[in-house]
Amino acid sequence: MKLKTTALFATMLGALALTACGNQNNTTDSVLRIATEGSYAPYNFTNPDGSLAGFDIDIANALCEKMQTQCQITAQDWDGIIPALKTGKFDAIVSAMSVTAERSEQVDFSKPYYINYLVFLAKNDSKFDPSSKTDIENAKITAQRSTISSQWLTQTYPNSKPQLYDTLDNAFIDLGNGRADAMISDKLPALTWLKSDLGKNFTIKGSDIDIDDKVAVAVDKGNTELLQKINDALDAIKADGTYEKIVIKHFGAEGMPKDLQ
Repeated sequence: MKLKTTALFATMLGALALTACGNQNNTTDSVLRIATEGSYAPYNFTNPDGSLAGFDIDIANALCEKMQTQCQITAQDWDGIIPALKTGKFDAIVSAMSVTAERSEQVDFSKPYYINYLVFLAKNDSKFDPSSKTDIENAKITAQRSTISSQWLTQTYPNSKPQLYDTLDNAFIDLGNGRADAMISDKLPALTWLKSDLGKNFTIKGSDIDIDDKVAVAVDKGNTELLQKINDALDAIKADGTYEKIVIKHFGAEGMPKDLQ
């Protein structure tokens, strides 16, 4: 599909840029190497020209500006994003990554920069009821692999059998084409998809699922110097109004998180 092609193109460009930088494992004074998935709209996505855009990209650039460093943002497949950080390919991850106990064993997280909710999607006329354990265990439910959505589903409903995909886009495609009964997703990507041609006959089923899901920047374990710089930059963009402008640009005023600590 188109997004897969452009994401590959962006990755190739990023690889060339990384080669030019050499094999530095630490952040330099001039370049901060940031990984993002590039296929998780509206948080991050790849434009037709191969450039990266979205909420995460704007947050990353705002942080780099406060840190007086240059952002080098590269698309990286989700399953390999933490391993790439830990092998020194990147200095940080800004990619709608949820803070979990499992991930915290491998990386250190900044202060949160967003709060996420989960939702179920199904066709407008579907009788799928997410409050029914039977419905969830018997339905064909799509989700993206290695995400908080799929983890929550399998942990909460161990007898469910979700159809897992490498990208959120592919999960949405199978839902839209009738190869699944429902889908579980982060709320904001779901709202974006519902506005698309493929998603126009679908809706959110049930209430938002609040799992205290905080989204934060990840750095390699023990990189306390960089983590402090990122936290200071986050405080700065929240204090001067930059953060609010970015949220409203992508999600509207209703998307401004409450009680973000």
